[in-house]
Amino acid sequence: MGGLVLKLAPNERILVNGMLMENGPKKARITLHSENAHILRHRDALHPDNIGGPVSIAYHHAQLAVAGEADPDIAAAELRPRLDDISSALAGTWADEALTEAREALDAKNFYRMIRTLAPLLPLERDLLGSSFR
Repeated sequence: MGGLVLKLAPNERILVNGMLMENGPKKARITLHSENAHILRHRDALHPDNIGGPVSIAYHHAQLAVAGEADPDIAAAELRPRLDDISSALAGTWADEALTEAREALDAKNFYRMIRTLAPLLPLERDLLGSSFR
């Protein structure tokens, strides 16, 4: 029997269907057999205060879908033009591959894969927008 396997570090926090949970002092491995569970690792969550540019806005929309706080169809409709804009701005850079993968994840409505793909672009966004951006 398959399912989503979570490997949690000691004291790691996760959101499961909107409920914050924290692992104990030892590593844990949990298998979730429900296909409808919304899981977001706390370490993957972007705080709203750190949103300011197009990459972080797209990341946040995808994060809301992962957490079950946004309808996947509405999130996909919001994200598609944002990814197109980011791709135009970063065309010909190392970010092209990540944005292509993010689009593929979006087409599959795999929002967790999308945030994992966009995560390396967040420092680039901070660098490009300057020190006034968090």
